[in-house]
Amino acid sequence: MISDKRIAIKFLLVILFRVFVLGDAQVRCIEREREALLSFKSGLVDAYGILSSWQSNECCEWLGVECSNTTGHVTTLKCAANLRGKIGSSLLELHHLKHLELTRNDFGGIPIPEFIGSMKQLQHLHLKSCNFSGTIPPQLANLTNLRSLDLSGNDFGHFPVPEFIGSMKQLQHLYLWNSNFSGIVPPQLGNLTNLRSLDLSFNSLSSVSSFIRGSALESLEILGLSYNQLNGLIPDLRAFSSLTDLRLRRNNFTGSIPLSIGQLSKLQILDLSYNSLEGLVSESHFIMLDKLKSLDLSFNSLNLDTSLNWNPPFQLSTYPLPTAVVPNCWEKMPNLGYLNLANNSFFGEIPQSFGNLQQLVALQMHGNGFSGELPLNLRLCQGLRLIDVGGNKLTGEIPTWIGQLHEMQFVNLRRNKLQGSIPPEICNLTRIQVLDLSINNLSSIIPDCFNNFAILASKNVTYVTSVTFATSYDINGNEQYQYSSFQWKGKESEYSKNLHLLKLIDFSSNRLTGNIPKSFSNMRNLNSLNLSRNSLTGYIIPDIGKMETVNSLNLSQNQLSGKIPTRLAQIHALGVLDLSNNNLSGKIPSGTQLQSFIASAYAGNDGLCGNPLPKCPEDRLRPSATNPGGNVNAKDDSSLSFMQEVAISMVFGFIFGFWGVIGSFTLKKSWRISFFNLLDVIGDWLYVRIALFVSKWRRN
Repeated sequence: MISDKRIAIKFLLVILFRVFVLGDAQVRCIEREREALLSFKSGLVDAYGILSSWQSNECCEWLGVECSNTTGHVTTLKCAANLRGKIGSSLLELHHLKHLELTRNDFGGIPIPEFIGSMKQLQHLHLKSCNFSGTIPPQLANLTNLRSLDLSGNDFGHFPVPEFIGSMKQLQHLYLWNSNFSGIVPPQLGNLTNLRSLDLSFNSLSSVSSFIRGSALESLEILGLSYNQLNGLIPDLRAFSSLTDLRLRRNNFTGSIPLSIGQLSKLQILDLSYNSLEGLVSESHFIMLDKLKSLDLSFNSLNLDTSLNWNPPFQLSTYPLPTAVVPNCWEKMPNLGYLNLANNSFFGEIPQSFGNLQQLVALQMHGNGFSGELPLNLRLCQGLRLIDVGGNKLTGEIPTWIGQLHEMQFVNLRRNKLQGSIPPEICNLTRIQVLDLSINNLSSIIPDCFNNFAILASKNVTYVTSVTFATSYDINGNEQYQYSSFQWKGKESEYSKNLHLLKLIDFSSNRLTGNIPKSFSNMRNLNSLNLSRNSLTGYIIPDIGKMETVNSLNLSQNQLSGKIPTRLAQIHALGVLDLSNNNLSGKIPSGTQLQSFIASAYAGNDGLCGNPLPKCPEDRLRPSATNPGGNVNAKDDSSLSFMQEVAISMVFGFIFGFWGVIGSFTLKKSWRISFFNLLDVIGDWLYVRIALFVSKWRRN
């Protein structure tokens, strides 16, 4: 009994000594683990000195290294950002490492090292944006203690999501977004019953049905499947009863929105935008969604079907929806500054009461089904700086009153059914930055008054309020940006935060005739000019080289004739050029700029010649190293390559050299006798030297 008491007292004293005496003592670095970390560092290129603290003896004080307060073993290693090289296997010496984070480094496109699968004690493995490629090694299936796995932002070569991840039963967070996965989401992921967040966005996944049907993920709170290629109907998600965040944006889902989504009572964020959904959205879809904060159903073909006295059970902060006809009652909102109805399924005419919105700065209505003409009352909105009605079914002519909106900076009438001419009054928009009238039925000539566009004419003019106007705020104070869709470098893209930087004119795909106006050359601050797919005639204006900042120029598929102006080669900013399918002739002006474009930029102009097209006739007649006589038959397509010329030279050299010597010996007897006497002398000399060397070697 006494002995037991003594043991208990001694044990208590040891505990008290540890707590009060050693409690504040510094944890000492374990030398074996310090050496392992230094070996790991030796395989890295640290251009920014991120690991400069890895020098002292106390590795637990190094940046990114954390140790146990009791044992001193390394438990966490975080080396994130701007390192290159390789991951050394010395990390296997860190037997107590639980958290390994190497995000935003560059490991040169190699596969994930297989030895990481031997670090079975790991609980958190974060390898996001590390430039890994290939397949995920199956050895990672051994990491059964993992709570979080982040392999996002790598390139796994269109391979499927590995099935073995389903064996990591302790996983709570799995992030595989933007990793170039394809195929189906494996049903084995349904075995991860502890999973709380799963993000597979920005991949090329085609199906999620088998994963959802066989799933019992009652603990899943966040499901991200946006920006994939998922198709078919949206599956029944009632089994995911804990979901707070569901994002299916930019897929290929069809059919209607299932009523089962309305039973996800914990849902706070729902994003089904940019799909091919259709049908009615009724009150039944939202009956239990009282916690919903953000709802996005835009870019579908949905119609909202609710009663006038419906009281939604939620309070939304963002809610872009498809509805039906826009009501004609805007006189009740005289102070409205920004109106965005873009990318929905609105149809009918644009309401005349928009003219009462005299404080309106931006009107965005693109991507709907509006028809009829632009309402006359819009001329009363003298503060308008952006009007975007592209992608509708508007008819009639471009109204002359648009020239009265002197604050206007961005006009997008793209892809409608407008006809008639471009009114000269449009040149009164002196502050214009973007004017897109493309893909309509406009005819007649282009008015020659573009020297009036002050913003586009001078590189020194900056309209300061353009930045200010492009920014607004939602009801929660979050910054919002006006956005619009324009074609840039042959591709249609959306611009929002950087919209104010665009300086663009696009009159393409109409029936415009006549010459290119000379005043175009005054727009020295223009970035993109597209006049393609019209019936323009005459020459390319000689002073086009004055448009110093043009990055994209498309004059293709017209009836332009004459030569390409030499000053075009002086536009060093030019990155995209298309002059194809015209009647241009003559030699392409020489210089590094115009020769850098591929031949298709000049195709369909039978009279054009010169690099990158075949040589001009006068160049074929001119003497050169490969054509010393200037033979007119020496065509580009039969010219010899450098290696072919070398081979021919070697053949002729051998023939002349060999037969020059042999022929001389054959015809001249005295030369032949002298040559063989010389060979005898050389042979005797070599024999004597070798014999002396061998004799000396034997004596030694």
